[in-house]
Amino acid sequence: MNSLNYPPLLTELLALPCRMPLGPGTPDHSVVTQLRQMVIPQARNATAARACLAGLWLRFNHLDESHQISQELHTSEGSAWHAIMHRREPDAWNSKYWWRRVGTHPFLDALRAQAPQLGYAFTTADAFVDFCEQNRGKGNTDEQLAEAVQELEWRLLFEHCYHQAMS
Repeated sequence: MNSLNYPPLLTELLALPCRMPLGPGTPDHSVVTQLRQMVIPQARNATAARACLAGLWLRFNHLDESHQISQELHTSEGSAWHAIMHRREPDAWNSKYWWRRVGTHPFLDALRAQAPQLGYAFTTADAFVDFCEQNRGKGNTDEQLAEAVQELEWRLLFEHCYHQAMS
């Protein structure tokens, strides 16, 4: 997953296997110490670095910690992490509210372009919220597809935030 030049601790965290289900999931407590100590060296944009941290907590199913950070960020990226977290709670209405706050965003354009390679025609974040709602907990191929799209969504948003943090 290291398409960017991440520092070693971040590279190690991103290499860890983890499942981000459509629901809240089970928090991975083995990474808490690393996440609490996470600093992105040479970050030039502290807000974007905090957005990365919100995403990392979410990746390891720590929704409360992610939520605490994302709600303090008054950026479209913070709103996106906030929306994803609420989608996973699950709280579809709240997720859609935060997606409206995001508006158009380059990572959503990338998701729209890349999701068809997974077999999903991403149109809007709201439609994806509905797709997740319809398939959460079903154990079917559509739930697996939604999880794969969610993983792609996570990666694209994280890479965007990291790039902003370093620019």
